[in-house]
Amino acid sequence: MGEFLTTLNFWHWWVAAMALIILEVFAPGAFMLWLGVAAAVVGFLLLLFPGLPWEVQYALFAVLSVASIAGWLYYRKRHPLPETDTVLNRRGQQYLGRIFTLDEPIINGVGKVKVDDSTWKVRGADLPAGTRVSVVAVENTVFVVEALEADT
Repeated sequence: MGEFLTTLNFWHWWVAAMALIILEVFAPGAFMLWLGVAAAVVGFLLLLFPGLPWEVQYALFAVLSVASIAGWLYYRKRHPLPETDTVLNRRGQQYLGRIFTLDEPIINGVGKVKVDDSTWKVRGADLPAGTRVSVVAVENTVFVVEALEADT
């Protein structure tokens, strides 16, 4: 085993790179990928310079591993992922600011509006059916609405 570790070919590094990348797929943590990238680069360098001593290969792998992980962390800090679905599991919050037309009049502060394929209760000032309203708040499953200026 000791002799194997000191007589590595470029394809050994590429096999190690594939193993690390596959390991990343099954146990994601976003660092095995970068170790795999480092191993692939060392394999490519060994293909270009076949006489690289094993000590240099391991040192390159160590340096490239740390550099690729640090580079990724730096990039991710500078370019954070945008927050999507910030209202996931709070469906009513998705409708804030949207404009709908009342299906039923608001009488005594309560009415209904059709949203996509469902009907929602609305609360607000008394308004006739057909009035365009804007959702200004959501309380549990009830929209709080206000009439648009052009419709009042």
